[in-house]
Amino acid sequence: MTTPPPGPRVVPMGPEHAEQVLAIYRLGIDEGNATFETTAPTWEAFDAAKLPAHRLVAVDDGGDRVLGWAAVSAVSDRCAYAGVVEHSVYVHPEARGRRVGLALLTALLASTESAGIWTVQSGVFPENAASLALHRRAGFRVIGTRERIGRHHGVWRDVLLLEHRSPRIT
Repeated sequence: MTTPPPGPRVVPMGPEHAEQVLAIYRLGIDEGNATFETTAPTWEAFDAAKLPAHRLVAVDDGGDRVLGWAAVSAVSDRCAYAGVVEHSVYVHPEARGRRVGLALLTALLASTESAGIWTVQSGVFPENAASLALHRRAGFRVIGTRERIGRHHGVWRDVLLLEHRSPRIT
């Protein structure tokens, strides 16, 4: 039996990754089942919206090609929700099926747990079967359906609310 190759290397996201991160984001937007967004933000807007300590990229062996990224945003500025974040994870279409998403989510959960974050959540379109499978493998669970929560290209869309609760935070 052969051992599968190790997963990609996950490193902190920095400004040097901006162009590739936003290109991967645009590819996800263009596919139509990743987000309600219709255009990728500028790097300045992206950078301002994501928590600096929890932004990651998966890179190839040479470290120069971004295969995917993950990042979190605060869900609220109210102190009661200080340990709750919403995450995004995007994988370049050419890198799918290579454990990139799982490596990113595993590293992201380690990062958030070490910072005392107790809930990582996300909304996923029910049609995005690959994302749902990835999240289940990473320990997320579906906690509900937000029916017809928003219109996307003129069509009402449902969103499944997923969460991962830290087992270390009580």
